[in-house]
Amino acid sequence: MVYCFLANGFEEIEALATVDILRRAGIEVLTVGVDEDVIIGSHQIPVLADIREGGVKLDDSLEAVILPGGMPGTINLQKSSCVQKAIDFALENNKYLCAICAAPLILGHKEILKDKKATCYPGFEADLKGADVTGGYVEADGKVITAKGAGVAIDFALKITEMLKDKKTADDINASIQSK
Repeated sequence: MVYCFLANGFEEIEALATVDILRRAGIEVLTVGVDEDVIIGSHQIPVLADIREGGVKLDDSLEAVILPGGMPGTINLQKSSCVQKAIDFALENNKYLCAICAAPLILGHKEILKDKKATCYPGFEADLKGADVTGGYVEADGKVITAKGAGVAIDFALKITEMLKDKKTADDINASIQSK
């Protein structure tokens, strides 16, 4: 199970492209609405979440937590006790933590990125406390995957797919959607 958390002000491309690619790969993904069923993205696109925070189950079935960026979505995610508990559970149980755009700052503030390669939307580098901030498009270091922003959402999703499934699945999906 993969949870993609959505809070008001999230970046739609980062969340929905990632969910789409993972579902194409046969990975079970649920969008989780923080505080609401219908979450309004940063570009005023309403999205009906699969479940609300109360439906999150933190157990062995969890494979990854995905945090899309966007403002104020990132700040709203960071304020959620459910999101914080999911991050802590993933970290303590060697599950993947995936954050894109501004959202890596949530991991940085928790000092999860210390001594890891990471990237983020320009301007948030100082929030990635202790990270080796590369400025690359997508970075995978151990069980942490970070990405720069909406323009690389598909690359981010394909990297998550590669880590949760395999490279062939990611490559096959990439070819089928003709991204490059």
